[in-house]
This record gives sequence, structure tokens and C-alpha cells, in this order.
Amino acid sequence: MIDPATLLTYVAIVLGFVFIPGPATLLTIARATSSGTKAGIATGAGIAAGDVIHTVMAIIGISAIIATSAVLFSLIKYLGAAYLIYLGLRAILEKSTPDLGAGRLPISPGRAFRQAVLAEVLNPKTALFFLAFLPQFVQPENGAVVVQLTILGLVFVALGLLSTVVFAVGAGGLGAFLRRNPTVLKWQGKVVGGIYCALGLRLALQER
Repeated sequence: MIDPATLLTYVAIVLGFVFIPGPATLLTIARATSSGTKAGIATGAGIAAGDVIHTVMAIIGISAIIATSAVLFSLIKYLGAAYLIYLGLRAILEKSTPDLGAGRLPISPGRAFRQAVLAEVLNPKTALFFLAFLPQFVQPENGAVVVQLTILGLVFVALGLLSTVVFAVGAGGLGAFLRRNPTVLKWQGKVVGGIYCALGLRLALQER
């Protein structure tokens, strides 16, 4: 088992990571603002599910393969970037629903969840982060390395989900207020789409 001092240090560092606005936060805020709190929380849950997959990949060695293969890293990176840009362009080009303010929102929580899972899994930077970050807190003398990695990964996922839920609730409330404004309804899809496109371009331009 992980000793308490190491675990507390890890939790403190992870809390700093997850509450500093990053791509996951921006995705959650954009989705919650445009499609409501439930869709924002579903996006956060999808990101958390993707991080569970990255934890498993780090444990069984797939992340290490991605780290050592420039071709595989680039392939996953560009697939992820293309998917985010696709979502962004789709949001920009979609016409706003006339009765959006009456409760019909652009995307369901289930669809938001699935999109977030795929976007997170197709981010090789996250895979490399888990591969590089988690082992720093593993101490072989404290027991099975696989168990320790699993605990560390799940703690990261739980704290990450907590942060995205907090941001989703805040952004969802703001979005409900903004959606009463016809001008906001007209432009919100373009703003959200712009955020997704920007995140896609950012991912495409990143190096290992």
C-alpha cells in the first residue's frame, strides 16, 4: 500500500493540477454553457472515463509504446486533433434551435459523455502524462507496483471528476442565464465551436 505521507503529497499536487484551467476544464465549461449542467457533468464523467483508460494503458505498458513510437504518437495526436476540430466546425455550422431557451439543448448528456471519452482517449499527451507522473509516487517496498499505480490513477480520476463537476455546475448556471438572451443563442455555438477548434489545433501543434 501507499504510505499516507506519499498519498497526501500526491493528492495535494493533483488538486493543483485539476483545478488549474486546462483542456479538460475548457471542454467541460464549453459544453455546460451551451448544453446545460447535465451535459457539462457528463463531459467531465467522459473525461474521467478516458483517464481510467489511460491509467490502464500506463499499467499494462501501452503508454510506453506510444511514448517510444513517433509514428504512433503522431497518429493518435492527429486523430484526436481532427476529432476536436470536427466537433468545433460542427458546432459553428449548426444553426441555433429556435426554442433553445425553452429547454431543447444542442446535445444530450449521453452524447456529451461519448464525445468526451473519445476526445480524452485520443490525447497522447494525457497518456504520456500518466506514464511519467504516476510512477514518481510508487515505492516498490510498499507492495505490488500495479496496485499502487491503480490507486494513484483512480485518485487522479476522482479528483479530476470533482473539479470538472464544480466547473460544470458553475458554467451550467451561467449558461442557463445567458441562453435567455437571443444574441447569446445566436453566437454560443460559434464560441463553443471556436474553443473546440482551438483545442484541436493546440493538440496538433504539440510536440512530445
